[in-house]
Amino acid sequence: MIGLASAGVLAVIAIILFTMDPAAPSVDRSSVWIGEVKKGPLQVNVRGIGTLVPEDLRWITAQTSGSVEEIFILPGAAVEPETVILQLGNPELEQNLRNAELQLASAEAQLANQRVREEDGLLEMEYQLAQLDSSYENAKLDVRVNEELFAEGLVAERDLLRSRLSREQLERQTEIMGRRLETRRQQVEQNLAPALASVDQEKERVALLRQQVADLSVKAGLQGVLQRLPLEEGQQVSTGTQLAQVADPTRLKAVVRIPETQAKDVQIGQDAIIDTRNGTVAGKVARVNPTVVGGTVDVDVRIVGDLPRGARADLTVEGVISLASLDNVLFVGRSSAARENGTMGIFRLTPDGNTAVRTQVTFGKSSVSEIEVMAGLQEGDKVILSDTSQYDDNDRLRLN
Repeated sequence: MIGLASAGVLAVIAIILFTMDPAAPSVDRSSVWIGEVKKGPLQVNVRGIGTLVPEDLRWITAQTSGSVEEIFILPGAAVEPETVILQLGNPELEQNLRNAELQLASAEAQLANQRVREEDGLLEMEYQLAQLDSSYENAKLDVRVNEELFAEGLVAERDLLRSRLSREQLERQTEIMGRRLETRRQQVEQNLAPALASVDQEKERVALLRQQVADLSVKAGLQGVLQRLPLEEGQQVSTGTQLAQVADPTRLKAVVRIPETQAKDVQIGQDAIIDTRNGTVAGKVARVNPTVVGGTVDVDVRIVGDLPRGARADLTVEGVISLASLDNVLFVGRSSAARENGTMGIFRLTPDGNTAVRTQVTFGKSSVSEIEVMAGLQEGDKVILSDTSQYDDNDRLRLN
């Protein structure tokens, strides 16, 4: 009976031990990050690393092919719009310009000669019309005189009729010559049109070549600083080759790279803070790149205030963009594993603070360092925010 009783006790103990949860692992309290759930306003932000770039940036490209004859200034020099950066050479282009100017002069001479011929023809017809008009006036005078003489019986009727016929003929000739003169005047411009078109064509060709020759003197075209000049004297360049880069260093913007998972809520006009490591400055989102490159989205932030001293192009900066402001919400420090609008299990400390129990928590919007708590926690709860992935098989932790 004693043996049976002992065996029964051992069996009960074995069942109890078998059904008990494994012992909770111990964790050094100083090695974990413990956060407290708070209630109040929450500023929803996103953060990204970026660089300062000039707002006014211009790449100067070659308008024609040539060789670099002389470089006048080097990168870092201040420039004005008319500052000549370098001189290109193209003897063939300069010869083409001289030939075009000669052809233009020839076309203008031909136009002038044709215009003189046309004007001479008009003057000849005007002279003939003037003679006919004079004869017509004399004929009218003769008719009037003969009519008076005929009334007095001093002139035969045949002479009166002959003077009237002469008047009518001269009237018709004068009218016809007048119409011919008007038609000839209208034809003058048509006759000159081919020569005028030839002159205009040559003028356009000369203007184009003159501009191309002028472009051999490469000018900055912008007030600022010469940023890049990837050329050497004697180097051959073709049309479209990038010759130099000029930027205005006083007008900079920040291009911040935001992770694609956080960029969906970034909108134009949102406030931002740019940290240059030598001070901060306010800004506003001016553009959001619609494409994703390397898992990030480029966001252009226009600088609103004055940049801190030492800020210059290509300087690495950190940008924080304000997405929204939430009032009277629960929030807690954001752990590395917490995801916006997601649910995960985190360890919540018991009231005595010696034990942490896994609790399913639903999160809402997230900020750079904090995240909204939608369900699973209450104000004042303390939770472990450190990485606890090594305890995924445990539901309880013991804090030492």
